[in-house]
Amino acid sequence: MRLAVDVEQLIAERVQESLAIKQALLGNAETLALIGEVGSCMTQSLRNGGTVFFYGNGGSAADAQHLAAELVGRFGCERPALRGCALTTNTSSLTAIGNDYGYESVFSRQLEAMGSPGDIAIGISTSGASKNVLNAIAVAKQKGLITVAMTGVEGGPLRRIVDHCICVESDRTPRIQELHIMIGHILCEIVEEQLFGALTNSQASCESLA
Repeated sequence: MRLAVDVEQLIAERVQESLAIKQALLGNAETLALIGEVGSCMTQSLRNGGTVFFYGNGGSAADAQHLAAELVGRFGCERPALRGCALTTNTSSLTAIGNDYGYESVFSRQLEAMGSPGDIAIGISTSGASKNVLNAIAVAKQKGLITVAMTGVEGGPLRRIVDHCICVESDRTPRIQELHIMIGHILCEIVEEQLFGALTNSQASCESLA
């Protein structure tokens, strides 16, 4: 017989877990500095007409779409659209590449077609071991893109091959994903602040990019 779940206790425990990981991030000066560095890299690329590419699997695919939308639409203020692209959304490309070349090539083939030197490739993988994300990073490096990974605590193989790896101090997928989207939001806010010089809130009116 299945025991009844104490729902209130479960909720409290999950909130506490999430808070603990956020506190760990807050206390990690090296990772905070790294997030700032990645945000500035994104700003520079976008200022120069580059594109920020996001990609991952499952929940990380959803994060890729979410963050690309924050750039193309808006994050916190009215301003010109920015070049963000999620490699997880074109079902014809995904299925054609998967069918003809294998699922491990669904992101790398797209970067081969669309990536240019100075663009940013952000691979999102809680394990840091997703083969298609690793392959995309390899192609991105060959083409002269700046490579970034968002992963869990160990970073996996991704940590060893990217220019910048933002590792969340957890080995639990839901908690890692929660931090990934928070970090992604911070990156978008950094970009808006650095490009347009306005506070990122819904009432802000951004200046035109000089």
